Amino acid sequence: MTDGTGPDGTGDPAAVGPTRLTPWLPRRQNPWLVVDVDGSPGSYGALVWALREAARREGTVVAVSVLEETDPDPLAALGRRDPAPALERLEALVLRAIAETGVVGRTRTTVLERPVFEALTGAARGADLVVVSAHGKTLLRPAVPRPHPRRLARGA
Repeated sequence: MTDGTGPDGTGDPAAVGPTRLTPWLPRRQNPWLVVDVDGSPGSYGALVWALREAARREGTVVAVSVLEETDPDPLAALGRRDPAPALERLEALVLRAIAETGVVGRTRTTVLERPVFEALTGAARGADLVVVSAHGKTLLRPAVPRPHPRRLARGA
């Protein structure tokens, strides 16, 4: 401001201009609640709880139907399974839970193969999960490191 004007564009160099604040950013992404919906009363109860929890925490429920492995050979089953019937059953249960809870707009539905679901549940139980894509690799680890077994000296 060597021209003698103030920060507000007036001729008064002592004038105080507005302070530009950076917008608040959330510290972390809203939660995703993954629910395995297999049609049992227990899984339906879990879906209802997850919908209410998603509304409370501003999260998203991912209702999952898992395709069971019918053939032990993974290559033999490629391209033969139709996920449409499982998706229709899943969406019917989700609509019923939405009607019961009144929580709208917080759900996604998908049908997963058993190995994909086992990888997700393994990561939830503390296993490492490495996600590899064309954009790079991401290693997901548990928030608390696993305890390392320590041997105590005899007689201690």
